[in-house]
Amino acid sequence: MATVPVTDATFDAEVRQSDIPVVVDFWAEWCGPCKQIGPALEELSDEYDGKVKIVKVNVDENPQSPMQMGVRGIPALFMFKDGEVVSNKIGAAPKAALQKWIDEAV
Repeated sequence: MATVPVTDATFDAEVRQSDIPVVVDFWAEWCGPCKQIGPALEELSDEYDGKVKIVKVNVDENPQSPMQMGVRGIPALFMFKDGEVVSNKIGAAPKAALQKWIDEAV
């Protein structure tokens, strides 16, 4: 399963009301580090299919969600479980580090 684009309008339904844990990637087209972790998140999305959902929120097109989450820098990753944030991570990281973070948070 590929990463899921999420908007301010779909954030609650896709993230807070999900019955499986969700990783939210706040990103932007102009953000180099965001583009660096993009392929790793796509791969992880396939590997965690059915266990963890990975979604992407473009902060330029959807300013409400990052503002509500207090996002000050991107990439910003948040792990939601049962509608609540259980962990977050700021900045780019290699795939192995992202996988370890997800495994520890789930």
